[in-house]
Amino acid sequence: MFGVSERSVGSWWRAYRGGGREALAVRRRRRPGPQELISDEERGTLFQAMADYTPEELLIGGPLWTRAAVRELIRMVCGVVMTERGVGTWLRRHGFSPQRPARRACQQCDEKVRAWLEQDYPAIAARAKTEKAVVAWADQCGLRSNTALPGRFWAPKGRTPVVRVNGKRLRVNVMSAIASRGALWFTVFTGRFTAKVFTGFLDRLARHAGRKVHVIADRHPVHRSKAVRTWLDNNADRVELHLMPGYSPELNPDELLNADLKRHVHASRARSADDLAHETRRFLRRRQRQPHIVRGYFHARHVRYTIT
Repeated sequence: MFGVSERSVGSWWRAYRGGGREALAVRRRRRPGPQELISDEERGTLFQAMADYTPEELLIGGPLWTRAAVRELIRMVCGVVMTERGVGTWLRRHGFSPQRPARRACQQCDEKVRAWLEQDYPAIAARAKTEKAVVAWADQCGLRSNTALPGRFWAPKGRTPVVRVNGKRLRVNVMSAIASRGALWFTVFTGRFTAKVFTGFLDRLARHAGRKVHVIADRHPVHRSKAVRTWLDNNADRVELHLMPGYSPELNPDELLNADLKRHVHASRARSADDLAHETRRFLRRRQRQPHIVRGYFHARHVRYTIT
């Protein structure tokens, strides 16, 4: 009737015979372990040091905080010697977790990034709203056949899995743009990325959007070329180009589309450039029919500021 095992009933009966009904209500509690050897004040000092400095600056390790570096910091500050495994357990207990670090270019200017987030982009979004225009985030990327397949694969120890790929060097380039409401525009080409390719893409983008488009892109030399500036001057009522701070790909949500593309289209398995271009177009057309996924790019933590 109650779905309990005979073993449980036997345990309850022995507890009842030994301590009566009160014994049935008492649950065993884990034995309390020893108190932490690191006091609250010392713990605050450690966390502040980890937030303000890198192990390199303290001459105890590399650029990031590893268990070995934290172990050495604890020994220096508190005089407590811990194992690396114990350091990992202690860090998890206080809200830390092992994470893959994000990459930032050392040439990036923090002041320009701050100005873009607080002044430049809000002004662009306000203008686009006033003009009832579209804000499109654009970027270009390339797929190469000599790129390794993403991820890792299970295999017996000592027997590395082998994938048959094309030995020829193939390359396909993509120029794409996305909007926060789920729209996606793209062009796939096998030649070099030139001003003619870029202006042709902008022309198609404006025609398909049906209204003025504010295009936001990086500071690629083609985007700043004289030919592109001349074309923009002649089409100022249709397209306006805005350049982001240099070395700041994390500010562009279209970079997430590029990562999605490279994760699903394995260029190393393409038999020819036409085959690779076909697979690339097929993936991007599928994403055009999935606006909810395109909208999801804008909800990533580092590009959430773009949602208007």
